[in-house]
Order: sequence, then structure tokens, then C-alpha cells
Amino acid sequence: VDVNSDNKSDIVVANNGGNSVSVLLNAGNGTFKAQTTYAAGSSPYSVAVVDVNSDNKSDIVVANAGSNNIGVLLNTGNGTFNTQTTYAAGSSPYSVAVVDVNSDNKPDIVTVNYGSATVSILLHC
Repeated sequence: VDVNSDNKSDIVVANNGGNSVSVLLNAGNGTFKAQTTYAAGSSPYSVAVVDVNSDNKSDIVVANAGSNNIGVLLNTGNGTFNTQTTYAAGSSPYSVAVVDVNSDNKPDIVTVNYGSATVSILLHC
């Protein structure tokens, strides 16, 4: 995924023990720049990287299992991200995906909630 629009694949990971997500920008020579870390909720388990606000910039969606919520970090446009905005999910969301579940051409957030054995769907409004 390219988070800074330089046509190079970057890396975005959830840091479960660190309650954060990290972004490693591709340096273009087979290496990556030092990670930039952003605060997430408690025990982030997975991330999805997709444009959730239709600005043509890849945003980060993170499943915060320990906080029972989903965090959305909007891309500022140069590969940096705003502080997360959180949305309630089921108990212990472990996995997150972003798809258009209701065919309105807008990205919706889907989580698998380990603690409650449920699925949550957050529709884009």
C-alpha cells in the first residue's frame, strides 16, 4: 500500500504490545525509513489501509481488541496521519476489513469480534 503517493509500497502494522500502529515509508532503494508510530487503542490486532473519506489518500483502520473499538486515522496527504477517531465495536475486535457491504459505493468497516463471537458492521454515512 502506498500511503504517501510516491508510487512505492509502504508498510503499516499493528503493534499489539505497544498500543500503536507503525508506518514505514519505502525509501526506494530496497529499504524503509525509520518507523513513525501513532497511538491506537488497547491491544490493536489488525489494520486495513484504505481511503475511507474519499480524498484519494490511504487511511488506517485499526481493530483495538482491548478497547472494544475501531480506530480510524486519516491520512494528511504526505504519509502522516491524524490522531485516531474511535467507533464502538463488539467485544475484542481482532480483525478488520473495509468493503462496501450495502452497495452505496462508500467504504464500510467490518470487524470480527473474538470476545463476543460476533461481527460488527459500521456503515459509512
